[in-house]
Amino acid sequence: MNFIDAPNIRAFDSSYAEDTMNIPNRLVVFTLAFLPLLLASARAEHRAPAAQDKIVPPSAEYLARIRELAPAKATAVPAAPRKVLIFDLATGFKHDVIPHVNEVIGILGEKTGAFTSETTRDILRFTPESLAKVDAVVLNNSCTVGPRRNMFLDVLDKEPAFKDLTTEERAAKAAELEKSLLHFVAGGKGIVGVHGGLTFLNKSPEFTGMIGANFDFHPAKEVLTLNPVEPAHPLLAAFGGEDFVHYDEPYVFGSPYADKNFRPLLKIDPAKLKPATAAKLKADVRYVSWIKPHGKGRVFYCGPSHQPESYETAALLRYYLDGIQYAIGDLKCDDAPRK
Repeated sequence: MNFIDAPNIRAFDSSYAEDTMNIPNRLVVFTLAFLPLLLASARAEHRAPAAQDKIVPPSAEYLARIRELAPAKATAVPAAPRKVLIFDLATGFKHDVIPHVNEVIGILGEKTGAFTSETTRDILRFTPESLAKVDAVVLNNSCTVGPRRNMFLDVLDKEPAFKDLTTEERAAKAAELEKSLLHFVAGGKGIVGVHGGLTFLNKSPEFTGMIGANFDFHPAKEVLTLNPVEPAHPLLAAFGGEDFVHYDEPYVFGSPYADKNFRPLLKIDPAKLKPATAAKLKADVRYVSWIKPHGKGRVFYCGPSHQPESYETAALLRYYLDGIQYAIGDLKCDDAPRK
């Protein structure tokens, strides 16, 4: 029962004080002392639909729900026609949610007019000439092969189109494409990492420094409660100060994450975790989404989510839209790292 709706509880005002004369003082004190905790337990939240055991390709019904729940208009008016390039190749672990994310981003841009999107698995789209035609790159669960974890080398080593290159030439080409991506963002454009997308170049200090973290490991999936770090921040308006509850993998990050050189937006509530998971996460704050400037450009990382059901919420859909608009440069907000 929600405490504030309990039929036998009355407001603690002056008129009620007269009725409490016969109640032992210690009971009144006890109730007043624990009132904030009881009210906190009734905190409102956005809750995603229950996750299914098996992830299936996005159905017509699923897409219809996304279109219905997606915002009707963009939060920020685009300064110019915008284009987003979605890269969804996974050479390592292949998340079954990849096609859902592609559709979600496409619907967000189409319905609101905030941007158009194109999906590719061609690493040559990371050349300076090609990147110059888009405003932001979305890395959609672009997981790579361990332990090297380098998307460009994974493709250069395996694709027939590059079979005639020597080992040295492949290494040089991979470095060239990475440099192009880094300059693209630093020059004023945007990059969006979705869930496992940050493993794209997981061992590169330059790339992980730009994104804000690299992937270390994750415990088993469970129901996670995410708290808005700064409820009044413009990019968290989608949640209205309320928590977001969904089924997901609690990522543990390494390397640059320890510096927390970003503006954190969403964090895991450790009190709601299974004890075994909480032990694996140690005592560190586990942020799952953040923004950060990089040179003249912008980075938006969003861990949620491994599951397609998470996107069946108006709050997360608007959050994605606002985050992409931030990365593009149309939604202005404070992105200075919090120390």
